[in-house]
Amino acid sequence: MDTAFYLDKFQKAADQLDQKVLREKEIEVAVGEVMDSVFLKLYKKSWASPGEDPLTAASRIFFSIWVNDDIIEEQKIYYNIHAFKLRHLKGYAIQSRQFADVFRSRFKLFENQWSNVSVKFGPLTLMEGWVKLNQSNFQHDVLSLANSFLSIAHLVDETLLKFKK
Repeated sequence: MDTAFYLDKFQKAADQLDQKVLREKEIEVAVGEVMDSVFLKLYKKSWASPGEDPLTAASRIFFSIWVNDDIIEEQKIYYNIHAFKLRHLKGYAIQSRQFADVFRSRFKLFENQWSNVSVKFGPLTLMEGWVKLNQSNFQHDVLSLANSFLSIAHLVDETLLKFKK
């Protein structure tokens, strides 16, 4: 995989996100590399353990779009929403499976807007899917996925509210 190429494409997509919307929703963006994958992540500081880096906190929720060698070979771009160790998220009384069930029931209304999406995972992966990788539209496709998440990010907030102490 040409890591520099994909980092550049992800960063250009991130740069095209509406900064006003990101500020209003208090959503932050990160582009980077982890475990041989290049990613774009969208997250809120409030979706992670206080005082910890929201990208690496033990307890956190984030949306991710990523590629790696195997995924590129499949001609796909993957995306998902992860929810790690939510029982440790301060200020909430969360059982991960219950959180996943509540989120997924709310997500059902939006499921048809997501290509090849599934919610048939354990509680760590709230939803996951993929879109066809088309090199000529790669940056646009990443931007489109990110914007699609921005339109449903409220589902995470609404679900968290149900578990507030």
